[in-house]
Amino acid sequence: MKNHLRHALRRLMGLARREDGNASVEFVVIFPIYFALLAMSIELSMITLRQTLLERGLDMAVRDIRLGTGEFVQNYDTEAENEAALEQYHTKIKQRICDEAFTIADCLNSIKLEMVRSDMRNLVSLGGEVMCTDREETGKATYRLMPGVGNDLMFLRACVKYDPLFPTWHIARSMTKDNSGQLAIVTMSAFVMEPL
Repeated sequence: MKNHLRHALRRLMGLARREDGNASVEFVVIFPIYFALLAMSIELSMITLRQTLLERGLDMAVRDIRLGTGEFVQNYDTEAENEAALEQYHTKIKQRICDEAFTIADCLNSIKLEMVRSDMRNLVSLGGEVMCTDREETGKATYRLMPGVGNDLMFLRACVKYDPLFPTWHIARSMTKDNSGQLAIVTMSAFVMEPL
């Protein structure tokens, strides 16, 4: 029995002196750090890509609005016809933005627009609180969209909610989320309507 115990003890001591598994220990210690850096860089690059494409889409939509290629006509006979035209105008602007912002999932339903007309002598801005979509909203979406005419100063703001790739990791945890865990991207543009 003592021989077996002595033999087992010698084997354990021999294993302790070996350096075969040294690289495995280093890998186990260092790999999670590199993996975390890789995951955070992917998350950050996706945030940047979404923001950039949303800004590009907003710029393209603003160009169409400013030049009058997506013009809104507000001279219908009834208020209901004007509301229907306004809804169609709103949808066209959203569609134009979403055509450019292809990385945003379900863009048409997750984007919210605010557009106001302002007098250059009596400035009216969009205000501080951003209107954004919320998964928990029910009913018809409300929006503030006031089309302009020639030489009007306009402000247009778009807000999009999205799910982060890694919601429990540091970058997503450190950002402000809504009740459903979504993050918001907001972009704004100011422009002057071209005279016709």
